[in-house]
Amino acid sequence: MTNAHTGLMEAFTVGQVAETFGVTVRTLHHYDEVGLLHPSERTPAGYRLYTGEDLQRLSTIVVYRRLDFSLEEIGELLDADGAEVIDHLRRQREEVRARLAQMSDLVDAIDRRLEAEMDNQPATTEDLKELFGDGYQEEYQDEAERRWGDTDMWKQSQERTAHWTKEDWSRVKEQVEDFESRLGAAVREGVAVDGDRAAGLAEEHRASIGQYYDCTHEFQVCLAQMYLSDPRFTEHYEQIEPGTAQWLHDAIVANAANAG
Repeated sequence: MTNAHTGLMEAFTVGQVAETFGVTVRTLHHYDEVGLLHPSERTPAGYRLYTGEDLQRLSTIVVYRRLDFSLEEIGELLDADGAEVIDHLRRQREEVRARLAQMSDLVDAIDRRLEAEMDNQPATTEDLKELFGDGYQEEYQDEAERRWGDTDMWKQSQERTAHWTKEDWSRVKEQVEDFESRLGAAVREGVAVDGDRAAGLAEEHRASIGQYYDCTHEFQVCLAQMYLSDPRFTEHYEQIEPGTAQWLHDAIVANAANAG
């Protein structure tokens, strides 16, 4: 290396070289002892000094060590010449390619494990917003906690959903969408609210609520009344099919009466 001020070639001490290349002084001494890298110069006091050519050789050694080559292999590669060097480089190239393939397989395995671990993590607020869009509003959650936070049902809901993953919530969303699709179809077809089909839908509705907390027929009727009294719920069901909020309310009430 050339000094920018004097134009003269610089020589570096063992400590400077070790710090620059991220190796230990002991390692440099070992390379010297086994003949892999001899410092070209010495100070008047006998301390090792490395020239620019020495550092170029060391940089090659460091690269090969990171590729897990043995010191013997590295020495052969550095000391070879002509056709011998070409053959050796080709062999080493194939070894490197094989090791890279192994590392690529290892990275894929780690990625699969990482993905599995992440999938098993409880869903975040951002996950729920992504899944449900406008259907998920934090203010609704805050309102629900204010209204129901001191009830057993709220506690059950928090306990049951605490560890639900994004995949769990995605399944819930699919179930709700499937139920509401069939609910809308029943309303369009004018299905009687006190018949078997309506009772089946009412029980499906109760079971879906039961994923969060124990839902009795009596409390389900309270929910059905809220679907008519709270404009936000009414609007949601009316978007499925006009008249759905009233139909679902009536079907739930009829099913609860039949259940006693």
